[in-house]
Amino acid sequence: MRTRASTDRQQLIFDGVGVAAGIAIGPAHVMERGSLNIPAYKLTRKQVEAEVERFQLALHRSQTQIETLRRKTSALPPAVAEELGFLLDAHLQMLAGSRLVRGVERRIRENRQNAEAAIQAEISEILRGFAELEDSYMAARMQDVRDVGTRVIRSLSKSNLPEFKMAPKGTVIVAAEITPADTALMDPRDVAGFATDMGGVEGHTAIMARSLELPAVLGVPDLTAVVRTGDVIVVDGTSGRLVVNPDRVTLQEYRNRRSRLLRQRRRLNRLRGVPAITADNARIALHANLELPREIDLAIASGAEGIGLLRTEFLFMNRETPPDENEQYETLRVLVEGMKGQPVTIRTIDVGGEKLTYSLGGHMTDAVNPALGLRAIRFSLRQPKLFESQLAAILRANAHGPIRILLPMISTVTEVESVREIVARVRQRLRRRGTNVGSETPPIGVMIEVPGAALAADALAGVSDFFAVGTNELMMYTLAIDRADEQVAHLYNPLHPAVLRLIQFSAQAALRARIPISVCGEMAGDPRYTALLLGLGVRELSMSSASLPRVKQRVRALDLMASTRRAEMIMDQVDSGRIETLLDEFNAPE
Repeated sequence: MRTRASTDRQQLIFDGVGVAAGIAIGPAHVMERGSLNIPAYKLTRKQVEAEVERFQLALHRSQTQIETLRRKTSALPPAVAEELGFLLDAHLQMLAGSRLVRGVERRIRENRQNAEAAIQAEISEILRGFAELEDSYMAARMQDVRDVGTRVIRSLSKSNLPEFKMAPKGTVIVAAEITPADTALMDPRDVAGFATDMGGVEGHTAIMARSLELPAVLGVPDLTAVVRTGDVIVVDGTSGRLVVNPDRVTLQEYRNRRSRLLRQRRRLNRLRGVPAITADNARIALHANLELPREIDLAIASGAEGIGLLRTEFLFMNRETPPDENEQYETLRVLVEGMKGQPVTIRTIDVGGEKLTYSLGGHMTDAVNPALGLRAIRFSLRQPKLFESQLAAILRANAHGPIRILLPMISTVTEVESVREIVARVRQRLRRRGTNVGSETPPIGVMIEVPGAALAADALAGVSDFFAVGTNELMMYTLAIDRADEQVAHLYNPLHPAVLRLIQFSAQAALRARIPISVCGEMAGDPRYTALLLGLGVRELSMSSASLPRVKQRVRALDLMASTRRAEMIMDQVDSGRIETLLDEFNAPE
């Protein structure tokens, strides 16, 4: 937190996590919510079954509450209603026969704990397993478990969940925490934005804020202890900054920035339906990365021409056993059909390292260094039944639209050849049993994520149908830097000459082999790097849906030949600072 004096109350500046872009300015409304009082006591043997019944009634009441809220979502904007619908469906599943429910009932019967205490204990045990995983997706799932547990505990006490009361028009909501359901019921015409003590970029509250286009900053510790209702507050959801009681100069600066952002948003919205074509008429394919199927509508609305990376880990999350072939197939089929003929690139399961899944716990072993151990394609090849089940589902989905199979963490030609043999075998087996798998085997590509793959790109291109450069992992393995480690995170640099040379090697190998190459890491979604990537020979970019309009805008302003010349100049440099200067000069508006 930084401070600067003002003429009224002292100006305060906080830095948090910007989860929904935009700037909100208005009076603060601080929400106060009392903490749950959770009783804990030992049951007698005669009380156990009655307590189980009390717990089941609370589950029923909670389910009824969620179903009522689900009906109310019909009045919300379609994208928001769908987003909240998926969330509420997930909560309903957790209330019906999930690990949480079974664990609570076991604790009541075996430990003779009262239901409230049993819920708290079971949630704590589940969260301990999640907390060991430095994974943003799992962090978001932790919040889902907490929300469901809180709802049931309140139902046990027969107290309704506190209603979210809309503040006066134009206010900024400040709270310790805001649930996704509360967020969904905020009307952007009434609420300017919000800020919280807790929360992160991947949680459902953040997702809802982005869907509603409500500027939001989360994860500002002790914010509610400092801000008072009525304080003027600026929420910069782009940078993650909050300014409380801004002085006159600061306030005017943010008002001007807000006006510019609104004008820019209107311009970007007009680009959604136009192709990504450079000023010298080169067509660039812009695809979306998907974490979850529910993001498909947002991808289409943002102008995605296909799915460049579908992460399949979601199929294995929040469950005790892996999904079978049919369950995976049904999920993938709906998604492929939803893209209406646009290509869908499905990455096979990427587990290991920080991406462990609970349902695969029995198949995973502890590693001295998980990032360098049994993960991604190595794990799949060691678990043929699991791998063949996933491949069978993908091949069946291929009958419903164009699919590409993407293999993560490839380092050798042998790995690709092994996968091709498995795919051929699974496809033959499916055809023998009369299953429609499409007329052709889907293209099989590899992710360039480790330096060894980039350096062996020519050899890999001989056995691959396409490349996809995962710049996040490539930078981590090339520079030996973990971005989660704040002591070295500042050294994580996309413009490091070694990283750029590995991307260049991969692009040149793809060009020589006449196979497509895409970039699907964070670099792809940052307009700052667009000219450089195109100049290196990349013609496909895959990114979060929210980034698509800004990257398209940059593509349409670029001259491809000029970008190529600037990339050649950059690749002659050995200093990151000089590279950064040359790139920023090229990107600077004329």
